[in-house]
Amino acid sequence: MSGFQRITAGDAKALMEAGKINIADIRDAMSFGAGHISGAARVDNDNLAEFLSGCDKADPLLVCCYHGNSSQGAAQFFAGQGYEKVYSLDGGYELWKLAFPDLTER
Repeated sequence: MSGFQRITAGDAKALMEAGKINIADIRDAMSFGAGHISGAARVDNDNLAEFLSGCDKADPLLVCCYHGNSSQGAAQFFAGQGYEKVYSLDGGYELWKLAFPDLTER
């Protein structure tokens, strides 16, 4: 896969249910602490190298931000780092928490 693919919250949920997936939440620490997708890791410049070395690049990677805009640039970056399947969550966490409140952590 070259680049990344934008997907809906429903498609992202299906990916999660299908098996192993890495989720990178690129929002700030305070927002992440207030709520995030279950199983997500908060990724920023301070822990990027650790995240990159700790993920199997063959597993799908879902990138999440607030509304689905910033995640597109981050998804393109991750695709350039060798991840085989990279997805940007359309609507971001704000849409996710409305669609799937049972799949969020606080």
